[in-house]
Amino acid sequence: MADIRDVEVVVFDVLGTLVDEPGGLRAAIRDAAPTSDDATVDELLTSWLEHVELEQQRIAQGHRPYANSEIIDREAARLVAERAGLADPAAIARLATAGQRLPPWGDTVVGLERLADHFAVLGLSNASRTALLRLSAHAGLRWHQTSSGEAVLVYKPAQEVYRLAIDTAGCPPERVLMVAAHAWDLRGAQAIGMRTAYVHRPGGDPPTSTDTFDGRFDDLDDLATALTAGRTR
Repeated sequence: MADIRDVEVVVFDVLGTLVDEPGGLRAAIRDAAPTSDDATVDELLTSWLEHVELEQQRIAQGHRPYANSEIIDREAARLVAERAGLADPAAIARLATAGQRLPPWGDTVVGLERLADHFAVLGLSNASRTALLRLSAHAGLRWHQTSSGEAVLVYKPAQEVYRLAIDTAGCPPERVLMVAAHAWDLRGAQAIGMRTAYVHRPGGDPPTSTDTFDGRFDDLDDLATALTAGRTR
């Protein structure tokens, strides 16, 4: 296997990999429904995440026209509000944009900065272009560029999204490293020839015994150390 350090561009999944999506949504639901106990908040969070996953699957299967993440998040917020008995329009509207205010993991900002000193760094997300812009600003994410599946009207793991990253990178797929906390995401990238690195995150989708990714790392610091070893700016 070639040295993982020979890549030119590092592409990051965002939701769950660089920002704590479940934790951020849970906090937003708690703010919107402060009288709910922990079990209820967890149930509402599950309803939100299941709605997003189901609607993305329906779009992938051709059962629904493409709708961007902002639309699907608004639907999820209305669903949660109905189940929580929340009727305040302003509170529901704020809840609908919770996905644009997710906190970064503790190692994210420094890890991105380290890598951006040595590689072109690209964010590749299922979040809409507007949501990705606002989320990046909120979380303090340092990019050279970002790309959204909205540009090709599909969601990962559709191959069109990874091709978008490769086209943006302007180099062969084997020179592009996809980093994610979700094995399903990395499998999609691997299928079109991208290099792959798994980073462990709570609530992520860990590799199985049959996955053959180019690297597996405990955190972003470990990844940055591995990729930058022996490199000069």
